Amino acid sequence: MSGPYDEAYDESGSARPQYAALLAALEDPAALAAEVKRRLRARGVEFGAAPDGLYALDPVPRILTEPEWSELQAGIAQRLQALEAFVADVYGEGRVFEAGVIAREQVEASPHFEPAMRGAAPARWISFAGLDVVRTGDGRFRVIEDQVRMPAGMAYAVAGRDTLRDLLGVEPPQADLSPSFGELALALQDAAPPGVSEPRVVILSEGPSAAGWWEHERLGRELCAPVVTLDDLDHRDGRLVAWLDGRTRAVDVVYMRTGEDRFTDAGGSATAVGEALLAPSAAGTVAVVNAPGSGVADDKLVHGHVDELVRFYLDQEALLPSVPSRAVGGGEDLDELVVKPRGEMGGEDVVLWRYADESTRASVRARIEAEPGEWIGQQLVELSVHPTVVDGRLEPRHVDLRPYALLSDDGVRVLPTAISRVALERGSMVVNSGQGGGAKDTWVPGR
Repeated sequence: MSGPYDEAYDESGSARPQYAALLAALEDPAALAAEVKRRLRARGVEFGAAPDGLYALDPVPRILTEPEWSELQAGIAQRLQALEAFVADVYGEGRVFEAGVIAREQVEASPHFEPAMRGAAPARWISFAGLDVVRTGDGRFRVIEDQVRMPAGMAYAVAGRDTLRDLLGVEPPQADLSPSFGELALALQDAAPPGVSEPRVVILSEGPSAAGWWEHERLGRELCAPVVTLDDLDHRDGRLVAWLDGRTRAVDVVYMRTGEDRFTDAGGSATAVGEALLAPSAAGTVAVVNAPGSGVADDKLVHGHVDELVRFYLDQEALLPSVPSRAVGGGEDLDELVVKPRGEMGGEDVVLWRYADESTRASVRARIEAEPGEWIGQQLVELSVHPTVVDGRLEPRHVDLRPYALLSDDGVRVLPTAISRVALERGSMVVNSGQGGGAKDTWVPGR
């Protein structure tokens, strides 16, 4: 592999033009990091999976140029249009199977395929999405995972911008990201079943035990949507209802923010989430964001076919290509691969094979052999690096990018609200917040 692309410094070691003012202003990284943590604590910006319980915000933001952001916006919009068409096709005509782009058996073997949704026609299958984008050594952006089930972090991105305001001596192109909440609220309303003019939206969470509970509460306030748990939901006269203020109210839209992302288990029985939401969603009396069964679009085995899906549905070449991936077996050489279970999220059970110890390799090989078709291998790429405050000084750390986008009748809107996730350990490429990673405010060009 070639060396990693440096986001802030060019090959000569000079600051890239968009970073020159920011890097010159970073006189005391240790004091800056301490002040960021103080502000986060004072504002109660918590994340339950972090060692100290706080959102792990690095004070050095990532800056994207106009050409970079334009490239990303076009590629994200194209990709999500293809994925929306794919999910509708999977539960509808199945043209993609007849054309031989991907095998029906592969898709229907996904843990996120929902037979009950065959023939369903929600306003849209995907309303809110986040993509995990990396920049490889050649400077190109590529998608490492598509996140359409429950992409988290948007409220933390807004909080990051608010926390860094007036601290850096350099102003971001957009000082306030909170309008993104209003755009999300409109997208949730737009997803409501036909004929519902003023939909009642609720946010479904596990409650205070959830690692992202701070975000769930913030979303509830900003979206004017009650945060409920499964215990608050019931069925009455064919409708989903929620207990709110001591009485039941009909629910039109459920915004999913639970740890459980499956509606049926491996045996085909409904999970607790499925018991509550699958039947009314299939019947079209409630909209779930994103719809049950839409998880086939971010199944890691399907990910390896998304470039083909863009060609099939849009008759275009992918502007933002996938990092190649494929199904793997336990007996093959995995050294150049990142090995992942096809249906999990949050970085769970991901193994960078080259760096794994023998015990881990043996355990995962046994699981691959016991669960044929359930594991994929993705080409190992070296993520770009970004200056990050570590022990009071700036050091390069690997980063990825999670932009957020909304789908509506008007098309795809890529929000100016994005997070760059950062691996805080030297040499690590594990950036997921649930696995010890941190985050960076990410500056994109103004509208």
